[in-house]
Amino acid sequence: MSAAEAPERTNGARAYIVCDNLVKIYKTEDLEVVALQGLDLEVQRGEMMAIIGNSGSGKSSLLNVLGGLDRPTAGQCRVGDLDILQASESDLVDYKRHHVGFVWQQSSRNLVPYLTAFENVRLPMLFGNMRKASDRSRSLLRAVGLEDRMHHRLSQLSGGQQQRVAIAIALANDPDLLLADEPTGEVDTQTAGQIYDILRYLNRERGLTIIIVSHDRNIARQVDRVVAIRDGRTSTETVRRVSIHEDGEDHTHDEFVIVDDTGRLQVPQEMLDQLSIRGRAVVDIEGDRIVIRPGTSGISTVAASQATSGPDEGAAESAADQAVIPARVELAQSVVPARRRPAPAPPKPSRPVPEPARRERPRDIPDEHRPFAPPSGGDARDD
Repeated sequence: MSAAEAPERTNGARAYIVCDNLVKIYKTEDLEVVALQGLDLEVQRGEMMAIIGNSGSGKSSLLNVLGGLDRPTAGQCRVGDLDILQASESDLVDYKRHHVGFVWQQSSRNLVPYLTAFENVRLPMLFGNMRKASDRSRSLLRAVGLEDRMHHRLSQLSGGQQQRVAIAIALANDPDLLLADEPTGEVDTQTAGQIYDILRYLNRERGLTIIIVSHDRNIARQVDRVVAIRDGRTSTETVRRVSIHEDGEDHTHDEFVIVDDTGRLQVPQEMLDQLSIRGRAVVDIEGDRIVIRPGTSGISTVAASQATSGPDEGAAESAADQAVIPARVELAQSVVPARRRPAPAPPKPSRPVPEPARRERPRDIPDEHRPFAPPSGGDARDD
């Protein structure tokens, strides 16, 4: 999708930030980590929104790509008229210097410890050769509520005050986009509320586009829209709606799932856990709704569903029973012990072999009996 073909909102305004099928892969010598895998996102100019997700979901990787610190591996990432993937190095340097500001969770990444708050804010203006750097530094410190602390060193400021100095530094070069990575992660709840008040003021009075990355789902009370990322893709989107009446304001939140161009969506994990949906699921259309039900695994579900669609109800029940038979057989084999084999029958005795007749040793025959004796070497025979 080219910049000219970027999606448009209902009011006809072209989105200020467009991420289309965005992919980011970090490679080492023997390992590849897919941080973003087909992420889609649109942000309007002047919008204040938040990106939430668990650790490792890809939210910080997205922030680095939007800020020009990392190039995407594939897909499109456009901020204004700049294509982050195709931009030259000089274009990226100009973008980071004049069009985007960063606020990090650790104040040490934003501040020089041996300088005062005023000197910290003025420093990037001196590098950018901005005129009236001193006047602008004082104006920014007043905007974040530190007019009376501007000449104090960092060791004399609290954690919340240091983070407000970091916000002023991020605005030093008058950027169009402010990216904040866990800006309230190291401060208490009261100080966090003050920081969000400052960000809302900057968004409302200066028209600044602000994207806040956080893991806290309660941030939905502080911004207009929250996009949840899971496994490198946009999962859900929560929009805050404000209704004004005589008694005050009511804030409601509408949560939507994101359906991409190929029809993929991510169902919230708590809903899947509540219905015990794992692996396969059954999707039906009921009127104007799409209903997702847990499905059983294996061939049984497929065969049973095909059988029930036939005209013969009895045949359907028979086919369904046949589809379940393999499972029953496997169960029987796994529960019933194997039968004991009978002992092998002893071999039948072979017929005895007659022993050869033994010859008698010749005996001494008296002379008077010799005529009647059989001849030597054989038995007497009948003539």
